[in-house]
Amino acid sequence: MQAIAEWPTWLALLGCYTSWVLLGYLFYSAHPLLALVCMAVTVAFHSSLQHEAIHGHPTPSALFNEVLVGLPLGLAYPYRRYRTSHLQHHHDDALTDPHQDPESYYWDRANWVHLGFFWRFLLTLNNTVLGRLLLGPLVGSIRFFWQDLALIRAGNRTVRRAWVIHALSILLVAAIVTYGFHIPFWLYAIGPAYAGNALIALRSYCEHRWHEAPDGRTIIVEKSFLSFLFLYNNLHVVHHALPGEPWFRMPSLYKQNREQWQIQNRGYVYRGYHKIIWQYLLRSKEPLLHPAYSPQPAREQS
Repeated sequence: MQAIAEWPTWLALLGCYTSWVLLGYLFYSAHPLLALVCMAVTVAFHSSLQHEAIHGHPTPSALFNEVLVGLPLGLAYPYRRYRTSHLQHHHDDALTDPHQDPESYYWDRANWVHLGFFWRFLLTLNNTVLGRLLLGPLVGSIRFFWQDLALIRAGNRTVRRAWVIHALSILLVAAIVTYGFHIPFWLYAIGPAYAGNALIALRSYCEHRWHEAPDGRTIIVEKSFLSFLFLYNNLHVVHHALPGEPWFRMPSLYKQNREQWQIQNRGYVYRGYHKIIWQYLLRSKEPLLHPAYSPQPAREQS
Protein backbone atom coordinates (compact mmCIF):
# COMPACT_ATOMS: atom_id res chain seq x y z
CA MET A 1 0.00 0.00 0.00
CA GLN A 2 2.85 2.40 0.69
CA ALA A 3 4.07 2.03 -2.89
CA ILE A 4 0.69 3.28 -4.14
CA ALA A 5 0.46 6.09 -1.60
CA GLU A 6 3.96 7.23 -2.56
CA TRP A 7 3.07 7.87 -6.22
CA PRO A 8 4.29 11.51 -6.02
CA THR A 9 7.76 10.28 -5.04
CA TRP A 10 7.80 7.69 -7.85
CA LEU A 11 6.78 10.43 -10.28
CA ALA A 12 9.51 12.71 -8.93
CA LEU A 13 12.10 9.96 -9.38
CA LEU A 14 10.99 9.32 -12.95
CA GLY A 15 11.06 13.03 -13.73
CA CYS A 16 14.50 13.48 -12.19
CA TYR A 17 16.24 10.71 -14.13
CA THR A 18 14.37 11.45 -17.35
CA SER A 19 15.38 15.10 -17.15
CA TRP A 20 19.02 14.24 -16.44
CA VAL A 21 19.23 11.88 -19.42
CA LEU A 22 17.38 14.15 -21.85
CA LEU A 23 19.41 17.19 -20.86
CA GLY A 24 22.66 15.32 -21.30
CA TYR A 25 21.85 13.16 -24.31
CA LEU A 26 19.71 15.52 -26.41
CA PHE A 27 19.88 19.07 -25.11
CA TYR A 28 23.59 19.49 -24.38
CA SER A 29 24.69 19.27 -28.02
CA ALA A 30 22.36 22.09 -29.06
CA HIS A 31 22.46 24.35 -25.98
CA PRO A 32 25.43 23.30 -23.82
CA LEU A 33 25.41 26.13 -21.27
CA LEU A 34 21.66 25.98 -20.65
CA ALA A 35 21.82 22.20 -20.46
CA LEU A 36 24.57 22.34 -17.81
CA VAL A 37 22.58 24.84 -15.75
CA CYS A 38 19.46 22.70 -15.91
CA MET A 39 21.47 19.59 -15.04
CA ALA A 40 22.69 21.36 -11.90
CA VAL A 41 19.06 21.82 -10.83
CA THR A 42 18.47 18.12 -11.54
CA VAL A 43 21.46 17.17 -9.40
CA ALA A 44 20.07 19.24 -6.51
CA PHE A 45 16.65 17.64 -6.94
CA HIS A 46 18.26 14.19 -6.89
CA SER A 47 19.94 15.08 -3.60
CA SER A 48 16.51 15.95 -2.19
CA LEU A 49 15.25 12.56 -3.35
CA GLN A 50 18.18 10.87 -1.63
CA HIS A 51 17.09 12.59 1.57
CA GLU A 52 13.59 11.19 1.13
CA ALA A 53 14.95 7.70 0.52
CA ILE A 54 16.92 7.85 3.78
CA HIS A 55 13.62 8.40 5.60
CA GLY A 56 11.88 5.43 3.99
CA HIS A 57 10.38 6.85 0.80
CA PRO A 58 9.15 5.60 -1.59
CA THR A 59 9.57 2.14 0.01
CA PRO A 60 10.32 0.88 3.52
CA SER A 61 13.29 -1.11 2.18
CA ALA A 62 16.60 0.69 2.78
CA LEU A 63 18.34 -1.48 0.18
CA PHE A 64 15.74 -0.91 -2.53
CA ASN A 65 15.72 2.82 -1.86
CA GLU A 66 19.50 2.79 -2.20
CA VAL A 67 19.16 1.16 -5.61
CA LEU A 68 16.70 3.89 -6.61
CA VAL A 69 18.78 6.90 -5.57
CA GLY A 70 22.30 5.60 -4.90
CA LEU A 71 23.78 6.69 -8.23
CA PRO A 72 25.88 9.74 -7.22
CA LEU A 73 24.78 12.37 -9.73
CA GLY A 74 26.35 14.97 -7.42
CA LEU A 75 29.57 12.93 -7.05
CA ALA A 76 30.49 14.23 -3.59
CA TYR A 77 29.18 11.79 -0.97
CA PRO A 78 28.64 8.05 -0.69
CA TYR A 79 24.91 7.52 -0.24
CA ARG A 80 25.45 4.95 2.53
CA ARG A 81 27.58 7.36 4.53
CA TYR A 82 25.08 10.18 3.97
CA ARG A 83 22.32 7.88 5.25
CA THR A 84 24.23 6.97 8.39
CA SER A 85 25.31 10.51 9.23
CA HIS A 86 21.91 12.02 8.47
CA LEU A 87 20.02 9.59 10.69
CA GLN A 88 22.50 10.45 13.45
CA HIS A 89 21.76 14.12 12.79
CA HIS A 90 18.10 13.45 13.63
CA HIS A 91 18.90 13.01 17.32
CA ASP A 92 17.35 16.39 18.05
CA ASP A 93 18.69 16.71 21.60
CA ALA A 94 22.18 16.87 20.07
CA LEU A 95 21.38 19.20 17.16
CA THR A 96 24.24 21.64 16.39
CA ASP A 97 26.60 19.91 18.84
CA PRO A 98 29.94 19.74 16.97
CA HIS A 99 30.79 16.42 18.64
CA GLN A 100 27.45 14.65 18.20
CA ASP A 101 25.75 16.22 15.19
CA PRO A 102 27.61 15.29 11.97
CA GLU A 103 25.85 18.09 10.08
CA SER A 104 26.81 20.84 12.52
CA TYR A 105 28.80 23.81 11.22
CA TYR A 106 29.75 24.87 14.75
CA TRP A 107 33.16 24.26 16.28
CA ASP A 108 34.43 23.45 19.73
CA ARG A 109 36.82 26.22 20.81
CA ALA A 110 39.42 23.61 21.81
CA ASN A 111 39.46 22.25 18.24
CA TRP A 112 39.16 25.66 16.60
CA VAL A 113 42.33 27.02 18.19
CA HIS A 114 44.33 24.14 16.69
CA LEU A 115 43.28 24.97 13.13
CA GLY A 116 45.75 26.86 10.99
CA PHE A 117 45.09 30.35 9.66
CA PHE A 118 44.13 29.06 6.22
CA TRP A 119 41.37 26.77 7.52
CA ARG A 120 40.04 29.38 9.91
CA PHE A 121 39.86 31.88 7.06
CA LEU A 122 38.20 29.36 4.73
CA LEU A 123 35.63 28.30 7.34
CA THR A 124 34.86 31.92 8.16
CA LEU A 125 34.16 32.64 4.49
CA ASN A 126 32.10 29.46 4.35
CA ASN A 127 29.94 30.86 7.13
CA THR A 128 28.45 33.49 4.79
CA VAL A 129 25.86 32.73 2.11
CA LEU A 130 28.24 33.68 -0.70
CA GLY A 131 31.00 31.57 0.81
CA ARG A 132 28.66 28.62 1.30
CA LEU A 133 27.59 28.77 -2.35
CA LEU A 134 31.14 29.09 -3.69
CA LEU A 135 33.09 27.03 -1.17
CA GLY A 136 30.50 24.96 0.68
CA PRO A 137 30.53 21.86 -1.55
CA LEU A 138 34.34 21.75 -1.52
CA VAL A 139 34.77 22.40 2.20
CA GLY A 140 31.99 19.99 3.11
CA SER A 141 33.27 17.15 0.95
CA ILE A 142 36.86 17.57 2.17
CA ARG A 143 35.78 17.48 5.83
CA PHE A 144 33.53 14.49 5.21
CA PHE A 145 36.23 12.56 3.35
CA TRP A 146 38.93 13.40 5.89
CA GLN A 147 36.81 12.18 8.79
CA ASP A 148 35.90 8.99 6.95
CA LEU A 149 39.53 8.41 5.96
CA ALA A 150 40.42 8.32 9.65
CA LEU A 151 37.74 5.68 10.19
CA ILE A 152 39.01 3.64 7.25
CA ARG A 153 42.57 3.80 8.56
CA ALA A 154 41.25 2.61 11.92
CA GLY A 155 39.88 -0.48 10.20
CA ASN A 156 36.21 0.39 9.77
CA ARG A 157 35.14 -1.97 6.99
CA THR A 158 31.61 -0.57 6.73
CA VAL A 159 32.90 2.88 5.89
CA ARG A 160 35.48 1.47 3.49
CA ARG A 161 32.81 -0.57 1.70
CA ALA A 162 30.63 2.53 1.32
CA TRP A 163 33.48 4.42 -0.34
CA VAL A 164 34.34 1.50 -2.64
CA ILE A 165 30.71 1.37 -3.80
CA HIS A 166 30.80 5.13 -4.23
CA ALA A 167 33.98 5.03 -6.32
CA LEU A 168 32.55 2.35 -8.61
CA SER A 169 29.31 4.33 -8.92
CA ILE A 170 31.25 7.45 -9.91
CA LEU A 171 32.90 5.43 -12.67
CA LEU A 172 29.43 4.56 -13.95
CA VAL A 173 28.35 8.21 -13.88
CA ALA A 174 31.59 9.18 -15.63
CA ALA A 175 30.97 6.62 -18.37
CA ILE A 176 27.40 7.83 -18.94
CA VAL A 177 28.43 11.50 -18.96
CA THR A 178 31.50 11.01 -21.16
CA TYR A 179 30.33 8.41 -23.66
CA GLY A 180 26.56 8.83 -23.49
CA PHE A 181 26.23 12.61 -23.18
CA HIS A 182 29.61 13.55 -24.71
CA ILE A 183 30.23 15.97 -21.85
CA PRO A 184 33.83 16.08 -20.55
CA PHE A 185 33.70 14.57 -17.09
CA TRP A 186 35.76 17.40 -15.58
CA LEU A 187 33.19 19.88 -16.94
CA TYR A 188 30.34 17.89 -15.43
CA ALA A 189 32.19 17.74 -12.09
CA ILE A 190 32.86 21.48 -11.81
CA GLY A 191 29.57 22.41 -13.49
CA PRO A 192 26.32 20.51 -12.75
CA ALA A 193 27.71 18.42 -9.90
CA TYR A 194 29.31 21.31 -8.00
CA ALA A 195 26.50 23.79 -8.70
CA GLY A 196 23.86 21.24 -7.71
CA ASN A 197 25.58 20.71 -4.37
CA ALA A 198 25.82 24.48 -3.96
CA LEU A 199 22.03 24.77 -4.31
CA ILE A 200 21.62 22.24 -1.52
CA ALA A 201 24.18 24.19 0.51
CA LEU A 202 21.86 27.21 0.31
CA ARG A 203 19.07 25.14 1.83
CA SER A 204 21.25 23.87 4.66
CA TYR A 205 22.95 27.23 5.31
CA CYS A 206 20.82 28.08 8.31
CA GLU A 207 18.60 25.04 8.78
CA HIS A 208 19.78 24.89 12.37
CA ARG A 209 20.96 27.31 15.02
CA TRP A 210 21.93 26.94 18.64
CA HIS A 211 19.04 27.32 21.07
CA GLU A 212 18.66 25.97 24.59
CA ALA A 213 15.41 24.24 23.58
CA PRO A 214 15.97 21.52 20.92
CA ASP A 215 12.77 22.53 19.09
CA GLY A 216 14.12 26.06 18.77
CA ARG A 217 17.12 24.89 16.73
CA THR A 218 15.32 24.15 13.46
CA ILE A 219 14.18 26.63 10.85
CA ILE A 220 11.01 27.38 8.95
CA VAL A 221 11.35 29.06 5.54
CA GLU A 222 7.73 29.69 4.68
CA LYS A 223 7.63 30.51 0.99
CA SER A 224 10.11 30.06 -1.82
CA PHE A 225 10.14 29.06 -5.46
CA LEU A 226 12.87 26.63 -4.34
CA SER A 227 10.48 24.72 -2.07
CA PHE A 228 9.71 21.97 -4.58
CA LEU A 229 13.38 21.64 -5.50
CA PHE A 230 14.07 20.99 -1.82
CA LEU A 231 10.97 18.77 -1.55
CA TYR A 232 9.60 21.13 1.09
CA ASN A 233 12.51 20.55 3.41
CA ASN A 234 12.39 24.31 3.90
CA LEU A 235 9.64 23.54 6.43
CA HIS A 236 12.40 21.91 8.36
CA VAL A 237 10.93 21.91 11.84
CA VAL A 238 7.99 19.86 10.54
CA HIS A 239 10.37 17.33 9.02
CA HIS A 240 12.36 17.00 12.25
CA ALA A 241 9.20 16.59 14.31
CA LEU A 242 7.70 14.08 11.85
CA PRO A 243 10.65 12.55 9.96
CA GLY A 244 8.59 9.62 8.69
CA GLU A 245 6.14 11.81 6.80
CA PRO A 246 6.72 12.09 3.02
CA TRP A 247 7.68 15.37 1.41
CA PHE A 248 4.33 15.97 -0.28
CA ARG A 249 2.54 16.14 3.07
CA MET A 250 4.82 18.81 4.55
CA PRO A 251 2.92 21.90 3.26
CA SER A 252 -0.47 20.68 4.54
CA LEU A 253 0.97 19.60 7.87
CA TYR A 254 2.50 23.04 8.29
CA LYS A 255 -0.62 24.95 7.25
CA GLN A 256 -2.83 22.98 9.63
CA ASN A 257 -0.84 24.23 12.65
CA ARG A 258 1.16 27.18 11.33
CA GLU A 259 1.06 29.22 14.54
CA GLN A 260 1.88 26.23 16.72
CA TRP A 261 4.88 25.28 14.58
CA GLN A 262 6.23 28.83 14.89
CA ILE A 263 5.74 28.79 18.65
CA GLN A 264 7.41 25.39 18.83
CA ASN A 265 10.54 26.51 16.98
CA ARG A 266 10.74 29.75 19.01
CA GLY A 267 10.06 32.00 16.02
CA TYR A 268 13.00 30.86 13.93
CA VAL A 269 11.13 31.80 10.75
CA TYR A 270 12.05 33.42 7.44
CA ARG A 271 9.62 34.41 4.73
CA GLY A 272 11.91 33.14 1.96
CA TYR A 273 15.47 32.33 1.00
CA HIS A 274 15.80 35.78 -0.54
CA LYS A 275 15.65 37.19 2.98
CA ILE A 276 18.46 34.91 4.09
CA ILE A 277 20.58 35.76 1.05
CA TRP A 278 20.04 39.51 1.49
CA GLN A 279 20.87 39.44 5.19
CA TYR A 280 23.85 37.09 5.18
CA LEU A 281 25.34 37.27 1.71
CA LEU A 282 28.61 38.72 3.00
CA ARG A 283 28.36 38.22 6.76
CA SER A 284 27.97 35.32 9.12
CA LYS A 285 24.59 34.52 10.59
CA GLU A 286 26.25 33.64 13.89
CA PRO A 287 29.70 32.75 15.25
CA LEU A 288 31.31 29.45 14.37
CA LEU A 289 32.12 28.67 18.00
CA HIS A 290 29.37 26.68 19.70
CA PRO A 291 28.08 28.43 22.82
CA ALA A 292 28.12 25.22 24.86
CA TYR A 293 31.86 24.89 24.22
CA SER A 294 32.75 28.56 24.43
CA PRO A 295 32.54 31.15 27.21
CA GLN A 296 31.33 33.72 24.65
CA PRO A 297 27.58 33.56 23.89
CA ALA A 298 26.54 33.26 20.24
CA ARG A 299 24.19 35.79 18.66
CA GLU A 300 20.71 34.39 18.30
CA GLN A 301 18.72 35.07 15.13
CA SER A 302 14.99 35.09 15.34
